[in-house]
Amino acid sequence: MTGPPTPGERGTRLDRLIVVLAACPLLAGTAAAHVGALGGAGTPQPVPFWLVALTGGGLVGGSFLFTSLMTDHETIRSVNASRLRMRSVAAFARTVRRGARALGVLGLLAVLAVALVGPAGSTNAAVLVVWVGWWAGYTATTYLVGNSWPALNPWRTLTELIPATERDLPDVGAWPATVGLLGLVWLEVVSPVASDPRFLALVVLGYTVVTLAGGARFGDAWFERVDPVARVFRLYGWLAPVQRTADGLALRVPGGTLPERELADRSEVAFVVALLWVTTFDGLVSTPAWNGLVGSVVDLGVPAPLVYLAATLAGFGVFLGGYRLASRYARRTAATYVSAVAIERRFAPALLPIAAGYHLAHYLGYVVGLSPALATAVTNPLTSPALQAVVLPGWFGGIALALVVVAHLVAVWVAHAIAFDLFPGRLQPIRSQYPFVVVMVAYTATSMWIVSQPFARPLAV
Repeated sequence: MTGPPTPGERGTRLDRLIVVLAACPLLAGTAAAHVGALGGAGTPQPVPFWLVALTGGGLVGGSFLFTSLMTDHETIRSVNASRLRMRSVAAFARTVRRGARALGVLGLLAVLAVALVGPAGSTNAAVLVVWVGWWAGYTATTYLVGNSWPALNPWRTLTELIPATERDLPDVGAWPATVGLLGLVWLEVVSPVASDPRFLALVVLGYTVVTLAGGARFGDAWFERVDPVARVFRLYGWLAPVQRTADGLALRVPGGTLPERELADRSEVAFVVALLWVTTFDGLVSTPAWNGLVGSVVDLGVPAPLVYLAATLAGFGVFLGGYRLASRYARRTAATYVSAVAIERRFAPALLPIAAGYHLAHYLGYVVGLSPALATAVTNPLTSPALQAVVLPGWFGGIALALVVVAHLVAVWVAHAIAFDLFPGRLQPIRSQYPFVVVMVAYTATSMWIVSQPFARPLAV
């Protein structure tokens, strides 16, 4: 027999318990906010899929051939390192930061209040603000402009008001955030979080409790390593043209900082791949082909939530396995002594433009289409107006397809810059990219197929 746990042991157990709770999908529902229940964002293209996929894949492959002509290491570095200092904006940015902190807290309280006492249904202002305004609209600003979430984050602001009892965070890497992110997309699909404001309030409250407890317990380390929301926005912020430097704010080439980034370990690589997968899966579940497949499995007696959970995990496994396989083959084609794990960590940031591009392609039409409903709901939060939507023209779907292709072209350039930063000479960096280009072409075809499909409401669970 052993005696009762000492205070130190109890503290360690509590630390681990908080970290495990952070990975629970139910308690982190707000972080995912992967909309889909309110409607589709894409406009299907009236052209054959084989032509769309062939064009997109051909452009990605062609861009690789084009970038291969640029083989001067210093020229590549100078393109990515170019910047324009924004000293005159620094003082203004500090003022905006103070206002953003207050706005974030007020926004959180308003979402909770309206979700609890406002009208039921998907026209509730809290539902529209979270899905249309926050996850679809605000998220796009983190990679199109800059990551303002550290200033806006209401939970981080509230954590500073709680008496600190900071302890060292257990060495869990990015796995809690990865598990949480995967669970989030599953929760969005199998629960009414995107249509039932009362359930949304429950999820936000649960997330708030866990985040405040984790932030008070572990301080900034919680938001930097465990919180999926902060991690997603931070990674997307690496793409943005506005970057924070030691000298203040600076304008950079979009994605220009990615070749400078190196992930700490394989758990961070897994999170990047998970982010890539959930953006794909969020669109996949809204296609007729997916509904037909899930319907067939459910007819066999398998519960729909279990089907979606298996698909979420299996898809992540396929994406992660494919990326790791490409990293191993890159080591062979480059004939290098650099380990496959090191190659994984260095090339993973090149996947972020793809994730951001697909997010923008999937939700651009969604934000434009539902912007009137969002404006009406915000100005009249306690009423239940009819769901107003802008009818998008047929050519709008071409914009979504173009965004997917442009994102993959940026990814090809980033991978090219990383290769020339990692490997010496001219031939070795080019050969190291062969496996990654194959993966990118395959993913381009998949993404464009999803974007070109008509919207189908996910199968009811």
